[in-house]
Amino acid sequence: MSTNLEKLVADSTVEVEAVNNTEVRSLYKKREPIFPKKAEGTFRRLKWIIMAITLGIYYILPWIRWDRGPNAPDQAVLIDFPTRRFYFFFIEIWPQEVFFVAGILIAAALALFLFTALFGRVWCGYACPQTVWTDLFIAVERMIEGDRNARIKLHRAAWSMDKITKYTLKHSAWLLIAVATGGAWVFYFDDAPKLFVDLFTLDAPMTAYVFVGMLTFTTYTLGGLSREQVCIYMCPWPRIQGAMLDEDSLVVTYRYDRGEPRGHIKQVMEDTPKGDCIDCKMCVAVCPTGIDIRDGAQLECINCALCIDACDTIMDKIGKPRGLIAYDTDANMRRRQDGEKEKLNLFRARTVVYSVLLAATMAAMLFALNARSVLDLNVLRDRNPLFVTLSDGSIRNGYTVKILNKIREPRSFVLSLSGLPLQSVKINGIEPDANGTYVIDVKPDKLRSFHLFAAVRSDDLSSSSQPISITVTDTKTQESETYNSVFIGPNRDQ
Repeated sequence: MSTNLEKLVADSTVEVEAVNNTEVRSLYKKREPIFPKKAEGTFRRLKWIIMAITLGIYYILPWIRWDRGPNAPDQAVLIDFPTRRFYFFFIEIWPQEVFFVAGILIAAALALFLFTALFGRVWCGYACPQTVWTDLFIAVERMIEGDRNARIKLHRAAWSMDKITKYTLKHSAWLLIAVATGGAWVFYFDDAPKLFVDLFTLDAPMTAYVFVGMLTFTTYTLGGLSREQVCIYMCPWPRIQGAMLDEDSLVVTYRYDRGEPRGHIKQVMEDTPKGDCIDCKMCVAVCPTGIDIRDGAQLECINCALCIDACDTIMDKIGKPRGLIAYDTDANMRRRQDGEKEKLNLFRARTVVYSVLLAATMAAMLFALNARSVLDLNVLRDRNPLFVTLSDGSIRNGYTVKILNKIREPRSFVLSLSGLPLQSVKINGIEPDANGTYVIDVKPDKLRSFHLFAAVRSDDLSSSSQPISITVTDTKTQESETYNSVFIGPNRDQ
């Protein structure tokens, strides 16, 4: 018995020592920095143009003026929290019209679905803010540290004065871009020229400095330090866009039917039975996410098309046709292998559905924008008490009426009630004119609220709840707005 116990203890001791001596390995792979090589070609030039346009819009838009008349801001695009307005050139959206914002988001989502189904991650590759700012930060890095090989060498080198100087210059330039990014953002929420001066004279509100700081930090971190990690790990779109694609989606593709089997440059030039790919890995060197496009469709690929430019450059040098890597479809590669004719199938079930939904959403928003009124009426019936029985036996209900004048001119409205034979109508604080008509004056771009009392003879009520309508009509334009409510009386069954 004791022998067995000693053996068990000894075995346990060995196991514990084995566990203690085992090398502990991390479950997470350490990030390997990516140093994209500079690419030259059609798609790189297109990306520069799109970068210039998008950054120009972002930085310049708050400074554009738009005359809206007296007592109105003249900034073309402004999110005005104090007055609860959103201005976009000739469009002005009020808080109660939040459905326009919802419509814009729905339309943007449908457009993204449509373009993804047609051309893959074209948004990610060309116009996504993360892509635009990352491209800008990499361009600055390349100007200071050199191209791919020089940056790799500098990264691996020991710390020296040259390395410290270049890193300091790079990060300082990144911080300046990040500050400009955060500063431009806050200009969308206040008058840009005034806020610009206030920021430098320290007269701006603290919230402005807070948001400039937050956006500076996020731009510097995401665009300069994180880069491809945002696209691979943080962004949900790569995991969603796969559902939008099919075999007819036109995406950046390595044409394996032409490139395989890969061979050395000498084998390709000697007309040996090899594909056109010489395994130079230039497509990998220029990729901002560090993937090999020849491995097929991948979550990390943002479809920036820089690998197309890199491959075309190599094909030109070895005298082979361009397009080994190109925008292509899986269906066309299959057709080529089967000896069939290629075709571009843009009109498919999903693209038609996305197009119809997008067109319907835009049409609904345009209709709502053109048909919307510059007058808003809201009525809230008193609930405590539901009704009051007056000394003469008549029944009285109370209503809180709110009239919103959405234009910057004073307006007068005539108030009327219909639906029941009213015995009397009274409004707190407002006297009727000689004809017994109530005229309510509302200041420019203001809301006026008042309490209204309507009384009906008990004999004129056929049920405990009857419809009643309250209407306000502009005395000049005759524009009117009606709110349908109810008039509550005693239960006749009791």
